[in-house]
Amino acid sequence: MSFMPPVTEQRFVLEHIAGIARLAESERFADASGDMVDAILEGAAQLAAGEWAPLNRLGDTEGAKLTDKGVVMPDGYVEAYRAYVEGGWGTIAAPVEFGGQGMPFTMAIAIMESLGSANMAFALCPILSVGSIESLTHHGSEELQVAYLPKLSSGEWTGTMNLTEPQAGSDVGALKTKAEPAEDGSWRIKGQKIFITFGEHDLASNIVHLVLARTPGAPEGTKGISLFLVPRYRLDENGEPGEENDARCVSLEHKLGINASPTCVMSYGDNDDCHGWLIGPENGGMRAMFTMMNNARLNVGLQGVQIGERATQQAVSFARERVQSARAGGNSREPVAIIEHPDVRRMLLRMKAATMATRALVYYAAGQVDAATLGDDEAKARSEVLTPLAKAYGTDMGCEVASLGVQVHGGMGFIEETGAAQHYRDARIAPIYEGTNGIQAADLVGRKLRLGGGAALASLLSDIAAGATEEPALAALAGDCEAVVGWLSSGDADTDDQLAASYPFLTMVSVATCGWLMARQLRVAEAQLGTGEGDSEFLKMKIAASRFYLDQMVPEARGLKAAATARADILYSVSDESFAA
Repeated sequence: MSFMPPVTEQRFVLEHIAGIARLAESERFADASGDMVDAILEGAAQLAAGEWAPLNRLGDTEGAKLTDKGVVMPDGYVEAYRAYVEGGWGTIAAPVEFGGQGMPFTMAIAIMESLGSANMAFALCPILSVGSIESLTHHGSEELQVAYLPKLSSGEWTGTMNLTEPQAGSDVGALKTKAEPAEDGSWRIKGQKIFITFGEHDLASNIVHLVLARTPGAPEGTKGISLFLVPRYRLDENGEPGEENDARCVSLEHKLGINASPTCVMSYGDNDDCHGWLIGPENGGMRAMFTMMNNARLNVGLQGVQIGERATQQAVSFARERVQSARAGGNSREPVAIIEHPDVRRMLLRMKAATMATRALVYYAAGQVDAATLGDDEAKARSEVLTPLAKAYGTDMGCEVASLGVQVHGGMGFIEETGAAQHYRDARIAPIYEGTNGIQAADLVGRKLRLGGGAALASLLSDIAAGATEEPALAALAGDCEAVVGWLSSGDADTDDQLAASYPFLTMVSVATCGWLMARQLRVAEAQLGTGEGDSEFLKMKIAASRFYLDQMVPEARGLKAAATARADILYSVSDESFAA
């Protein structure tokens, strides 16, 4: 089926949720005017629909391949990436002083939604580059910034993030990659990293790896980790890729999905000639890497929106074309398109509502990030609270919506040729990488619950309650969230209790936040429909999806209170051996 990014919906959320007009009032983001926003959204949509989307199925079936010449992307990908670079799409939110356009991060999010909905696996490449730019901008030396940021910003070079090792998954502090100082002022890197997204490919002339490693005599754990810039090719005297840097992909993972994204096992220093340059202070690697990871986590939450939008569009198209059975509640015995059947309609509306809600959540979080860059400390605290919600709930909903998409297709959904199964397979990685969703929940109760002495989360819940005066289910859920906060903060819940409660609690707060944002959109859509402003069909769907979310999905989350206030005792009431019984 053909795909087209939902530009009208994106514009609506940018205006009424992310606050793009308010951001444009600042000198820094003055270029984000209404006309410019429209032009950017339309241009990104054309690239996504015209060049990236047609490659999605080919990327899944053909995949990236490791050859004796390195990793080779499927046919058409090099040309499609070149169109991305030549269009300047990577420069949108990059720093002006290094060739970027300096637009709000929120606009980069909107662009990445369109590209990722078109081709989720392909879009992972620029997502990692954006994170590399963030880390270098905040922590890199002036020399490194001048040498690498212009080409990273344009997309001519791409970036990666190297954390995971075979013996160190989520426990980053257990990594063993070493960095030894060299006489020329650089460091010699030696070690192996796994699960490195786009660690090698043929899209760009250089790849800039950000690698976590341990220096001689460094403390144990995360306190002894440093971050290094390790290029695929070292730069010559003209700043262009020169000699190979003893950094190579030794194998590709065979995965459930995202097959067009090469997931590499990277080996550094096999010949003791891998040069790296320190980013930030020695032993300051985690701080520098988290700058990159927080950005990446919002982009991964956005992947839930991406896959939700693509799966929903496909399911709607199929349901409108597939004719089967008479409508049980209708007057005719003639078969109808399955979109006429109540349960199919329920699934489609749930898909629409979940995707709209998570889009609002991610865009709102991005808007708070932008406001924070303008000096708004409250927005900074709120963005920190919203990040684990956006990453975890966004990707959970992406999986649910993709699964519903398969269900709408019926038996054909289980057949690869329809493409519905690919969305489901692609979506499943998102709750795992960039910190599993369980880690996001632990972050919420371990750090964000206490942020600002508890004020940051309390402020969010207060705003939700204030916006729920006409929505009794939402008001009740906000109250439930506050009650759980009280229990978690009372001192009566120990660490095991808090962590056992963390996931259901994260879901409750996420749904409450999404419900609040959907209620805001509902009021705007009703007002616009009443005055005849805007696209009436779009507004009617916005109203229906918002009502569905508030009336059916918000009440579901109230049922999680029991799990969010339960002690961990039941989890440890049996031995490890009993789980194998």
